Amino acid sequence: MSEAKATAEDSISELGLTEDSIVQEFGYDDDVDFDLRERIEDLTGEEILDEEDQEVVDAVLLWWRDGDGDLVDALVDAQSQLDEGGVVWLLTPKSGRDGYVNPAEVEGAASTSGLHRTTTAGVSADWSAVRLAPKRNF
Repeated sequence: MSEAKATAEDSISELGLTEDSIVQEFGYDDDVDFDLRERIEDLTGEEILDEEDQEVVDAVLLWWRDGDGDLVDALVDAQSQLDEGGVVWLLTPKSGRDGYVNPAEVEGAASTSGLHRTTTAGVSADWSAVRLAPKRNF
């Protein structure tokens, strides 16, 4: 196995997906990381569902750029089919790239939509990935 392929497989494992995980995607456009999408589909053995699908899912990929609208609304929508224990992976352009989203905006929107940031993952050269999980009631 090449070093680049091993690194790609290691980075995709940070998403916590397994074979048969069902993943839904919001915010798809021609600027998404197609290599990342392909690696997810290869790992799960399933095609990534689009915004119109109504299945219960294990994880959501939300591609978000500055100017896409209201992030709170998008995060609420992204949770609509999320299974218990599921997570939202918010992908935003990295600093210095078109569409960069300030981390403070992400934190505020996550909190307002009932999510909290748990970790980040280095899964893409151009996109930052932030894991958002539902807040637990104690």
